[in-house]
Amino acid sequence: MKRLSAILLVLLLCVTMVTGCGGTASTGGESSKGFEIALITDKGNIDDKSFNQGAWEGVVKFAEENKISHKYYKPEEASDAGYLAAIDLAVTGGAKVVVTPGYLFEVPIYEAQTKYPEVKFILLDGTPHTADYKTFKTNENVASILYSEEEPGYLAGYAAVMDGMTKLGFMGGMAVPAVQAFGYGYLQGAEAAAVKLGLPEGSISVTYHYTGDFAETDTNKATAKTMYQEGTEVIFACGGSVGKSVMSAAAEAGKKVIGVDVDQRYDSETVITSATKGLGASVIQVLDSIYKTNSWSTFAGKSTYFNASNNGVGLPTTVIGEENGNAFDRFKSFTKKDYDAVYASLADNSVDPVRTIKVADPNGYATADELVSGLKLSKVAVKVR
Repeated sequence: MKRLSAILLVLLLCVTMVTGCGGTASTGGESSKGFEIALITDKGNIDDKSFNQGAWEGVVKFAEENKISHKYYKPEEASDAGYLAAIDLAVTGGAKVVVTPGYLFEVPIYEAQTKYPEVKFILLDGTPHTADYKTFKTNENVASILYSEEEPGYLAGYAAVMDGMTKLGFMGGMAVPAVQAFGYGYLQGAEAAAVKLGLPEGSISVTYHYTGDFAETDTNKATAKTMYQEGTEVIFACGGSVGKSVMSAAAEAGKKVIGVDVDQRYDSETVITSATKGLGASVIQVLDSIYKTNSWSTFAGKSTYFNASNNGVGLPTTVIGEENGNAFDRFKSFTKKDYDAVYASLADNSVDPVRTIKVADPNGYATADELVSGLKLSKVAVKVR
């Protein structure tokens, strides 16, 4: 019995050594020097159908194809200190490249880039800065990857109106730059489609709302439910897990949802399309520059935008697992051909949506008047709740 207990103890220790404190073992093999590529999750999970999952899928695809050990680490607490501790753990575990998905890593990476000059960091959707925002600095061992969110937002609003919808909704999380840009693009796309259709002024109504969080809550579901009861046909759910609340309300109301960041059609039948960022594709491109093309300097020490011109954003055009699947099958009339035409106008910059507008509120919450005037809307009437 004692011999059996000893064997079990040894096995347990082996598993602990492979898994690591605060992390989850990857599908790739561990090298003698540990896990070479690491991803640190933010306060969400690796299956969040958003930033963490999209970025991790890119890491896994590249690492498995190139036989490089890889692993993700989930911080013990969602704070600058917690994220930095997870980075410490990853570097101690052998990481030469660390991928961090989201603006929550801006301050931790500002510190880590100097603490670990030999490690390359891929910071998605953010730029390194001090906690007080007084100092911004991107060292040569950091690639700051940003996305032109106003472009997929524009495509989503355009598609909804071209498909015949006239009562739209927007539920963003917090008014951070990325969420603002998604929403501004959404309104501009709706305006452009209304102009193309020759609709009268004020014919498209949009209820515009920030939840103040990125969580799945009863409050957020109730807000979405109220918006649907007031006649909203589709809500652009632009706030991480806020989308789950919106999808739940939409399912009960028989209404529609536009997802965000990654293709969320697989989460709910209510999702007609998603305003996506090429999270996995951008991670792979930067990893290529490190491991295959010796072109790290292309990204090092600066911010690089991914947009329509480099296929970095868009609406989904394929269906996973269906070779001939139609990613536009949840629209009534908007087709892939329609999409290709409007996408081309973004890719060649003949259409260039506004990314930022002047907002008086220090927290970034625009009034209806600021949205209408700043985005030059006439066909679209906005109500902020």
